[in-house]
Amino acid sequence: MRPNRQLIGHLRDSLSEATRAHLDLAIGKIVEAKSKNASVVVVTGSGPNIHEGVTTLLAELMHKGIVDGVITSSAVVAHEMAGTLDRVKRIRIAADEDLSFPVNLLPRGRIFEVTVLAAEACAELREEFSTGWDLYARMQHRAGDVIIKAAGNMAWPMGFRTERLAREAQQIAKQHGTTVEHAAGLGADPMTMIGIGARRGIPVLVSIPQLVGGGAVGLAIGDAISLSRRARLIADLLQRAEVIVESAIALSQEIHDGPFETYTGHGIWAAWERVPTYSLEGKTLVRIDLDPNLETAWKRERQSADVQKAVDLGLPKTKQTGIPFRMEMSGFARLEGSIPITADIGVVWPILACALEEKLGINLDFIPAPQETAHGKRMREWIVENVTYVNRRRGAATTHELKLPMVLGGECLGKTAIKSFNPIIRKNRGSSIKKCSINGLHA
Repeated sequence: MRPNRQLIGHLRDSLSEATRAHLDLAIGKIVEAKSKNASVVVVTGSGPNIHEGVTTLLAELMHKGIVDGVITSSAVVAHEMAGTLDRVKRIRIAADEDLSFPVNLLPRGRIFEVTVLAAEACAELREEFSTGWDLYARMQHRAGDVIIKAAGNMAWPMGFRTERLAREAQQIAKQHGTTVEHAAGLGADPMTMIGIGARRGIPVLVSIPQLVGGGAVGLAIGDAISLSRRARLIADLLQRAEVIVESAIALSQEIHDGPFETYTGHGIWAAWERVPTYSLEGKTLVRIDLDPNLETAWKRERQSADVQKAVDLGLPKTKQTGIPFRMEMSGFARLEGSIPITADIGVVWPILACALEEKLGINLDFIPAPQETAHGKRMREWIVENVTYVNRRRGAATTHELKLPMVLGGECLGKTAIKSFNPIIRKNRGSSIKKCSINGLHA
């Protein structure tokens, strides 16, 4: 699943000259890093990264040895546990309708969502939980809009099932000294970041600012290990990285600076107390973001050092620079190796992936396209049909092979042998078939 070269050329031509130059610089830095076997880490936000196929592309780049670690959100983990993208039927419920639970619990507009599942998947899920299927059967015959959206979330049964499964993964994580991201990944699809991460021993971690999301999934992730331990794992991952790519993410400074970073962050007192720290100095920090103010702050710092002057004088950065200033602009603008790419991630990532493919001599089996294009629409359909939800039995079977507690941190995260998995992408997915018909809830 990949776009043709003509579309990639069109996407590149749609970027401004400055953005193309920054993108080429970023590509060069990644190629340079991989050519000497250095580490590349990607930090992703939520929604757009799912919808534009970026998280699926990152799973492919992890499989091909290009991405060496991912920092993401609990919402992304929740969506990947449910199969990344789903076809969902949205049904408007009358105020006086009997749903077996209070109608006033429905979200705004009284919309009840159900995941469109194949009959085989329904039978498989009935073995996990028996309640709610009568309501599902009733909704099958109701009129409603069928759309593709981020998997799980508000839709029954996948949203309900994912939050319940997260609590099981939390217990497994605690028993084996690992994270929910890793425990859930043991049963996840290999075209998800958590799935390929668990198979290949590649860290996939939710950042502390991104813990809130995915309902009980975020709570389970937060409850499984302490915040201090999570901060240390993320610091260790970023310390090993030569290139960090941030993709449509908020609150990034709290992620890449954190409590253990000393160059633009707040790690001085941790170092004072002889706690291990790291520095962003000398690293390349790429940020793909639609907000032009980020690039404006970056330019102002290079032209007149306005951001650093505000820091030195203890002045509000908004007043010193004259632009709406977000917290993450400070560390980014002042870091010598930062590269802003002001563009849509749905446009940038396909260009970047094709360039890496050519320059590094690899073959990528999946490259996305902007979701509004014809190829992007086919790409989203492909994800619905081919990327499936966590296989609970497969995950449980693999968990039994964890003979000793996992060592969290450094090169040990996720290194336990996972013999029950076939690491070949898009092979041996198990019985969780998601193919379906838009005319009903079953294929």
